[in-house]
Amino acid sequence: MRLPRRSFLLQSSLAVAGMARLTSADGATSARAPGAANAPATTVDHHGPVLRWVPRHEELAYTFGGAPARQRIAPGTRIITWTEDCFDGAVRFAADVPSKLVPAGHDNPQTGPFHIEGAEPGDTLAIRLLAVEPARDFAVSSCLPGFGALVGTAQTAMLGTFLPETTWRYDVDARRGMVRTVSGDGRHAWEVPLTPFLGCLGVAPAGGEVRSTIVPGNFGGNMDCSEVRAGNTVYLGVNMPGALLSFGDGHYAMGDGEIMGAAVEGAMNVDLIVELVKNVATPVPRIENAHEVMFVGSGRPLEDAARVAYKSMVDWVRATSGLSELDAYQFVAQTVRAPIIQLVDPEYTVLVRLEKSRLPTKT
Repeated sequence: MRLPRRSFLLQSSLAVAGMARLTSADGATSARAPGAANAPATTVDHHGPVLRWVPRHEELAYTFGGAPARQRIAPGTRIITWTEDCFDGAVRFAADVPSKLVPAGHDNPQTGPFHIEGAEPGDTLAIRLLAVEPARDFAVSSCLPGFGALVGTAQTAMLGTFLPETTWRYDVDARRGMVRTVSGDGRHAWEVPLTPFLGCLGVAPAGGEVRSTIVPGNFGGNMDCSEVRAGNTVYLGVNMPGALLSFGDGHYAMGDGEIMGAAVEGAMNVDLIVELVKNVATPVPRIENAHEVMFVGSGRPLEDAARVAYKSMVDWVRATSGLSELDAYQFVAQTVRAPIIQLVDPEYTVLVRLEKSRLPTKT
């Protein structure tokens, strides 16, 4: 999710205080933010170092690149942590107006950056997501003036008035796996299946560039991809020494396209392992599990985002199967699926996905 860059929409600030520091048995530090669930760590066969840590509010980052590392970790470290929601913790109720509560430049606060020892440009991070779970029993969504797929924006100028700024509060029913809200007049209600994922997961861009947390790119970033979820591994190419990994923007649910500019947004408990793959480049974000491989393409116009992801899939199929470029192109053309992930941010994102079992075999 992102907020529009309009000075009249972003005014006052809100500080989140009251974090308590804890010390784990292995000496690492941890914190629990107000409202964060005290969830146990996920059971997993892991023998590497473990970092239990949650940033204080003043330690959150608001860019990819440009922020100093908050933690330094060895490859293979398991990180058990927490992320704030995209509204910087400022929006809690349907009566709350984001433009009056969220400080300018505080979109999508990030946990991190994490400096990974030994990571250099040309390497790849493999981020294995063990658990991504709601940290609160509520979430919020919004409609922001001059922002969204079906309204006039600064990049798609149209005559007409903006839709009114509106907030919806969703209550989380973890037992049933649903989130529930009501219409503005209170006369209707609907539910959406709880499908938590991280809207933002990224490393520092190349060349020392600093990018806002509202932007996706080949460094990852604000991809808003529902496959950045527990059970999947995300591969990101390293662009700067230490990689400087960060993540946040928890989504409890989201429809394809994120057409209103906001998902069902909420704080998240996160449990992941960061591995380093030396001397292997990953030019475009890749997501894998046992059954599928996926590529995330970012760009504008929308077809350029799709081309990035499709070409990456063709290249992967060639390298994996031994097909010629033309045969791989034909295979991908008839086999993959490609949902629109979001078409509201400065760059759009498209996911191209393939079931690994469909790869051709030798005759």
